[in-house]
Amino acid sequence: MDSKILKNIESWLTPTFDQDTQNYIKENLDSNPNSLIEGFYKNLEFGTGGMRGVMGVGTNRINKYTLGKNTQGLSNYLHQEFKGEDLKVAIAFDCRHNSKALAKLVADVFSANDIKVYLFEDLRPTPELSFTLKHLNCHCGIVLTASHNPPEYNGYKVYWQDGGQLVPPQDAEIINEINNLDYSEINFEGNDNLIEYIGEEVDNVFINAAVENGSFDNSETTKSNLNVVFTSLHGTSIAIIPETLKRAGYSNVHIVKEQEVPNGDFPTVKSPNPEEPEALKMALELADKVDGDIVIGTDPDSDRVGVAVRDLNNNMVLLNGNQTMVMMTNFLLHQWKTKGLIKGKEFIGSTIVSTPMMIDLGMAYNVECKVGLTGFKWIAKMIKDFPELDFIGGGEESFGFMVGDFVRDKDAVTATLLACEIAAQAKANGSSFYKELIKLYVDLGCYKERLVAITKKGIEGAAAIKQIMIDARDTPRTEIAGSKVVMVEDYQSSIAKNMVTNSEEFIDIPKSNVLIYYTEDGSKIALRPSGTEPKIKFYVSVNTQLDKAENFLTTEAQLEEKIDAILKDFNPS
Repeated sequence: MDSKILKNIESWLTPTFDQDTQNYIKENLDSNPNSLIEGFYKNLEFGTGGMRGVMGVGTNRINKYTLGKNTQGLSNYLHQEFKGEDLKVAIAFDCRHNSKALAKLVADVFSANDIKVYLFEDLRPTPELSFTLKHLNCHCGIVLTASHNPPEYNGYKVYWQDGGQLVPPQDAEIINEINNLDYSEINFEGNDNLIEYIGEEVDNVFINAAVENGSFDNSETTKSNLNVVFTSLHGTSIAIIPETLKRAGYSNVHIVKEQEVPNGDFPTVKSPNPEEPEALKMALELADKVDGDIVIGTDPDSDRVGVAVRDLNNNMVLLNGNQTMVMMTNFLLHQWKTKGLIKGKEFIGSTIVSTPMMIDLGMAYNVECKVGLTGFKWIAKMIKDFPELDFIGGGEESFGFMVGDFVRDKDAVTATLLACEIAAQAKANGSSFYKELIKLYVDLGCYKERLVAITKKGIEGAAAIKQIMIDARDTPRTEIAGSKVVMVEDYQSSIAKNMVTNSEEFIDIPKSNVLIYYTEDGSKIALRPSGTEPKIKFYVSVNTQLDKAENFLTTEAQLEEKIDAILKDFNPS
């Protein structure tokens, strides 16, 4: 065993750590020392979605000590940053194992540091926590969640005053504060007088805000005629979305009963991720049984939303995140334009690995499309950095969307409502969600995207992912699937190189380990290691003109073939 890892392990065999933790380490050191390596070979780090990892013993695990250290460091930072203020934080948690207990532990550490805590009495969606921060004028907020990760994971997302996740410079400053702490400095002795439980009152305000922002002028009849199938995938959205749909006028809603009860084991799915068709299998079957028009599925903490609709052959198909994003954005833009609200001081938001169609969409409405790094914290930062502009809406390819700025993170609650609005209006007009998407392709060009994520776990996996990115930079491609590379953007070096003119430009976006190729035929291929999972991701986007809706299927097949050729060229494995 590496001496540094062993020293790290032995540091947990001190009175700072409870007897159960010490006993676990001693037993495994004697009988199975290799089992401790993964838990101690590094510290868990903040990624695009905060800290996320497997629960267990060690510095590379989610446990009372790693979360306690985070919270103690954050408490220290809050006292430094807001000297003399009465500090307030809000805490929410999802359905995962230990989430409720860990949320109380985090609340105890905050309150032990003389910080007022608003703690949700039971599980709640992540977007409600973002909303609550501003609603209760809190300085920061925490959500205990691991989003759509497997059952053995949990996580810790940190939000700031504006309701958005941590961004520079606060993130680096807080991480520095945490890293300078010793575990012995954590104050676990909570003050219950500073912990206030919240619930229904905040729910009501949040639901009303979601209806106000996500529901438009469709009549009650139009809404009741839409046949909706909904699944929470055993997660938190069951506490909020059915009531939100009801208040907005959607009375014809069928809930997948087998997935209705929150359960951290997610017993009916391999992965509680609405990006995967298998996760929505039960919902799709129910839709066929009840002749549903639209299927909605949300991940465990209810920030991602999957949407399935009927295609041209009346079969239910799961749309990808880019498709739902452009449809929702187009709908919002149309609503703003119809009401005369577009004045030249509005913008929509997207990310560097999402569909370029968002830029075309902004141009069609004379509205700026701002593009940032992956993660909704960057879209929230756009809103904070440009207070003179009105944010209409925006999203990212990973099934996240945000309507307006009343929530500053991806919001499956309001996005669910917005998807139903689009489908209800289309049905009332003799069309469908899918047909309206094809019309958009005719107007702006037909885009097709695909994401391939390769999982590489553990120490060896991390090294393999690192090497893939090194190789891609050291030997840049000049051609991909028969099309010349015309531009390479390296967000780690902040350099965009024009391969035709051999000129370079500075990329004015924070550094990130992302490499993007653009080819002569309009294709875009991005390589990016995940910030929260042991994966490397390949994002492929291709496009062509679609002269009329009748040619959609043929055109779509041609684009799929082009994506296949690109992935064959890269051979991700």
